[in-house]
Formats: sequence, C-alpha cells, structure tokens
Amino acid sequence: MNCLFCKIIEKKIPSKIVYEDERVLAFEDINPQSPVHILVIPKKHISTALEIKDEDNELIGYMFQVANKIAKGKNIAERGFRLVLNCNHEAGQTVFHIHLHLLGGRVMHWPPG
Repeated sequence: MNCLFCKIIEKKIPSKIVYEDERVLAFEDINPQSPVHILVIPKKHISTALEIKDEDNELIGYMFQVANKIAKGKNIAERGFRLVLNCNHEAGQTVFHIHLHLLGGRVMHWPPG
C-alpha cells in the first residue's frame, strides 16, 4: 500500500502531530485553509466513507470526539468550527484514507465550495 497517511501514522513521513493515541492521529494540514486546519485520521486504513463498515462506527464517532477535544484545546470551540469529510474525487478527496478536516479560527461561509 502506498498511502500517504499510513506513512504519516508509521512516522515514515514527518508531520506536526497535535494528538495521537492507539486509534487516531491528528496533525496540521500542510496546506491550511483556515488559521486552524487539522486532519484527524483513523490509524485503521479506510479509503473512503463508502468503505466504512458497521464495526467502524465506534471509531468514526471517536474521530469526532477527538476533533471536539482539539477544537476546545485550540480555543475555537465556542466561536465555532467546521468538520469536513470528503468522499471521492468530485468532493475534493485527494488522499484516499478517510480524514476529518477540523477548520476554525475564522468566519466560515456557506456554501463552502
């Protein structure tokens, strides 16, 4: 497998890690779209949202809990933040390992894209 995010999890590619435990890793996006732009990824490789199985439900929920914890730690929780999970090319997914984008620190507009 030649997955960029799996290589980050394995520490074969450096990243600015902001959170890590046995299930997830969170790191700063290298091309930030807001003052706070962190990616929360599961350590289990799941290519797209379409591949999430019933046994992954707890892990996916846990990713959101971790994003909430990071948002509070970055002092953006009360002001507001956005969580985005893209699925496939037309939605903007460029790395095929699911990941939540945690975006905050500025006013977000709608529609986003």
